[in-house]
Amino acid sequence: MLSANDDGRRSVSPILINLAMSIAAYFLTVRLIPGIKDMFIKANLYGVDMNKTSGEKVPEALGVVTGCVFLVTLFLFIPIPFTNYLFSDTNFPHNEFMEFLAALLSICCMLLLGFADDVLDLRWRHKLLLPTIASLPLLMVYYINFNSTLIIVPKPLRPWFGFSVDLWMFYYLYMGMLAVFCTNAINILAGINGLEVGQSLVISASILLFNVIELSGDLWKAHQFSLYFMLPYIATSLALFKFNWYPAQVFVGDTFCYLSGMTFAVVGIIGHFSETILLFFIPQIINFLYSVPQLFHFIPCPRHRLPKYNKETDKLDISTTVFNKKDIGIIGKLITWVFRKLRIVKWQEDKEGTVTCNNLTLINFMLIKTGPMKESTLTSTLLLIQVASSVLAFIIRYPLVAIFYET
Repeated sequence: MLSANDDGRRSVSPILINLAMSIAAYFLTVRLIPGIKDMFIKANLYGVDMNKTSGEKVPEALGVVTGCVFLVTLFLFIPIPFTNYLFSDTNFPHNEFMEFLAALLSICCMLLLGFADDVLDLRWRHKLLLPTIASLPLLMVYYINFNSTLIIVPKPLRPWFGFSVDLWMFYYLYMGMLAVFCTNAINILAGINGLEVGQSLVISASILLFNVIELSGDLWKAHQFSLYFMLPYIATSLALFKFNWYPAQVFVGDTFCYLSGMTFAVVGIIGHFSETILLFFIPQIINFLYSVPQLFHFIPCPRHRLPKYNKETDKLDISTTVFNKKDIGIIGKLITWVFRKLRIVKWQEDKEGTVTCNNLTLINFMLIKTGPMKESTLTSTLLLIQVASSVLAFIIRYPLVAIFYET
């Protein structure tokens, strides 16, 4: 698949070294997490699983451990792809080196800001601002190295817009918003054991497969760059998944969600496949659109929208929010009317106008359609949907895209 040149630029050896380092990172993380759990509890970084009866303290924000191992692995890996350039007459690829460092800087910033959120419990407006700030180094490097803001227009639209359109500054706005969306989309589809890490693993495995497929193409360098990040990310996340799966011994915290989202945004932007990245986020996009009425407070949004635990049956059922229909605005009434017509909400209204409505998350929607489920079964079902969505994404990316974009 990859053949080595004299200067080693198109060589499989850096990927194999990265894979070996990733395997080592997995075993290191598996040993670190059990040994460090008590330190988090002593530092009051813990929570209580609301879907269990035990009431035990569960260490929170363990995503910072996997994030640190992930970053240390990549720090140690920095010289490997560039070693052959140092001992040959070939010009050193400063642009590629700058991309690597900028990517690490953005991820490192997001890890720090995510841990700050877990410790300080920041507000939603800060959660929107932080990924934007962390993505700035990456966008600057993209501007210096590429500054390509052209997009190819689908064939049916070319009579009106031509073959390509220059989005100018709006393309940078899109990439900044991509970082915001990726970090928060994983964060709002969460709340049950194993879901945050599980969905991130499916997305990262999909990106990994996409990179491997594209290695034989013209943009092989960009996809090789992505592999350097995906392999250690998957390794450390698998170790975390081992302890976060039902019944969870640790919670991952917002730190892991921010780390994951920024990592995906980084490889998408530098690898020139930011549009494809969104295809792997189909469940997260659906969850976001479904959650919009509560996220933007068109209808009341409680602090926690987790499913409700039934102690007698040991199953999860939908959680609800209660409000008076008179207290919501025109937009809220319009959206809820549409949702009711589509039968995607569980709506109860009494004569006084008091409404009991399910919290608008994909998790609760699944429970509406299936009825109460055990937590582990619910997580498995949602992860199967994530896998099916990735299959759909590959169908869209290859057979369908070829129809609309072939010259």
